[in-house]
Amino acid sequence: MTDILALPTRPYAADSPLAYLLDMAAEAAGPTEEEQRDDAETTAAHHIYSAYSHSLAQVLEAIDWRGYPALRDNGFAFEPSAVAWLDGGLWLHHTLHISETDGARDVLTLIVPCTCGHGYVDIHLDTEDVLLEILAERGPPTAAPSTPTHPSTATASRSSRG
Repeated sequence: MTDILALPTRPYAADSPLAYLLDMAAEAAGPTEEEQRDDAETTAAHHIYSAYSHSLAQVLEAIDWRGYPALRDNGFAFEPSAVAWLDGGLWLHHTLHISETDGARDVLTLIVPCTCGHGYVDIHLDTEDVLLEILAERGPPTAAPSTPTHPSTATASRSSRG
């Protein structure tokens, strides 16, 4: 019977220049999906605690956020994001808008059921005052889903995410 030659799992020395270069390349590849989710949740919670300290920070905790990794497909790129269920059919969506000129800025969006009864509408929140004004105008929800249905699964009517 002929012995089969087993190739080493690493065809180069562990301390070779190639090994160091491959380690550097792996680190440069960016965070894993799990790290992206965790970072998105942490970033959303931090933004709420610092910019919405008198409203959202009083009712949401870091654990209320669910993170999603970046989405890159067919020329589109969306940064990692996080959502929080508010009840009554309302959601919060947080992401960072990253550009070469502006750096990174927080983008917080209130997602509400469309008054037409089909899908959702995004409302960009600039400040805590805007959030409270919008909620005061809407009043309490009249007929909301009893269980959370993530907005991405519904037919959405969306404005730009700025």
